[in-house]
Amino acid sequence: AVRPVWAPRSQRVDDFDILPLSLLARPRVDVTLRVSGFFRDAFANLIRLFDAAVQAVAALDEPDDLNPLAAKVRDERAALLAAGTAPDAAARQAGWRIFGAKPGAYGAGVQGAIDGRLWQTRADLAEVYLNWGGYAYGGADEGTAARSQFAPRLRQVQAVVQNQDNREHHLLDSNDYYQFQGGMLAAVETLGGAPAASYHGDHSQPDRPRVRTLKEELNRVIRARAANPKWLDGVKRHGYKGAFEMAATLDNLFAFDATSGLIDDHQYALLAEAYLLDPDTRDFVRQHNPHALRDMTERLLEAQQRGLWQEPGAYREALEQMLLDIEEEG
Repeated sequence: AVRPVWAPRSQRVDDFDILPLSLLARPRVDVTLRVSGFFRDAFANLIRLFDAAVQAVAALDEPDDLNPLAAKVRDERAALLAAGTAPDAAARQAGWRIFGAKPGAYGAGVQGAIDGRLWQTRADLAEVYLNWGGYAYGGADEGTAARSQFAPRLRQVQAVVQNQDNREHHLLDSNDYYQFQGGMLAAVETLGGAPAASYHGDHSQPDRPRVRTLKEELNRVIRARAANPKWLDGVKRHGYKGAFEMAATLDNLFAFDATSGLIDDHQYALLAEAYLLDPDTRDFVRQHNPHALRDMTERLLEAQQRGLWQEPGAYREALEQMLLDIEEEG
């Protein structure tokens, strides 16, 4: 619905053009951004530009079914005015579409809950995500508390999208991916009470972007990287750090399942075989990072206890015996 305008002789976006409906040949899309703390700090100009585009599209006089953003903003502004909110505040709040952590805070809060095992259900993780990211940003806001506005935005979301602009790392390399996309998916589906679509945008080649479902991208990463014998041979050259990377990969896979529910039983089994039940790899981890050996075993058993790995079969006994052996070894 909006096209970027690039500054002359540079690679910077400094303005936007609103495309007419006749050129779009489809309804406009109401987009809510959940920005990271780094993006908030480094690209305040882009936050203001996006907010300006939102307000410009919301001000258009177009049919509700072709401009759902304008329709929602009008309805919410009217409701706020009826409830006694001042006109300026009602207009700002109805137009909030950019949210993030409170000023000075980073992340989405989900990692702390996962690492500390401070959750029982997916709804608990959704609540953490909602509380942590419920601060509004825009031309007139720099982290205004807005949890009560963030929740209905998420409740209306139909598709969760996260873009990646390089292939130097992948979805299971960092906790950011499950925190931000997995956390949003958990919140959207918990609040909305229905499944939502989720997509991964691969923009590592800007001239050839590829969009896959999040499930497809997770499948690719698990098969081509996390369980790839060539990758395992590579990390084994790094001793302690290599074993740490294996444990982090497993932790992030578990957390993606906790937030999104997109990991299958056979994928848990695949990593259990590759990391723990393969004698050579198990001995490597035991020698270079015995804490990682315990952590991975406990994490896979936790996945079973929480019902994420639903039918572990003989893997349960094998992993329980391994944990007993680790405790005996001290």
